[in-house]
Amino acid sequence: MAGDGWVLSGSAGTGPVSARVGPNAVIRIAEALERDRGQDAVAQVFQAAGLGRYLDQLPEQMVDEGEVTRLQTSLRTHLGIGEARRVSFDAGLRTGDYLLAHRIPRPVQRLLSILPARLASRLLIAAIRRNAWTFAGSGAFDGQPGNPTRLLVTDGPICGDARADQPLCDFYAGSFERLFSRLVHPRARVSEIACQANGAESCVFEVRW
Repeated sequence: MAGDGWVLSGSAGTGPVSARVGPNAVIRIAEALERDRGQDAVAQVFQAAGLGRYLDQLPEQMVDEGEVTRLQTSLRTHLGIGEARRVSFDAGLRTGDYLLAHRIPRPVQRLLSILPARLASRLLIAAIRRNAWTFAGSGAFDGQPGNPTRLLVTDGPICGDARADQPLCDFYAGSFERLFSRLVHPRARVSEIACQANGAESCVFEVRW
């Protein structure tokens, strides 16, 4: 599997030519949804999103960010916002697990885990920023280290043009929580405190430990 191209060290390169994101945003949704609702629900949600071709073969390369937006929209439509958020958060945790297992070098993980949390947080934010194009697509990422740490995603594909009375970017929250709890502090927890779907300028995630 080609994965997301997400690495903790090295240069970020020039990024994708078009707005594409890593396949984890599709693969892990399929896994989390199957575990929660079964394969029939996966088929229904993916077909409604126009992604039926992935039912035979999940993507192995970067995908168009519009596919991720349509998948999240379909998930909310068919499951309701509350259940969709839960599935999306689980998918985010699974994405974090994938990155830890395949994309972040073990020596780097060991180093971060023994550094003071504030320093580890600063280094992890810098690494996420270098690789932000793999999950934010045409959007942008920024971070403010500290306790709490704040992470900002602007115009990302998870909430897209959605409008809701609650935050919708649980996929990001789950991914960030897994990385910060493993690499910065074991009690790190992430909550989305502002979301563009609610009219905010950016989706803001607060990391506390």
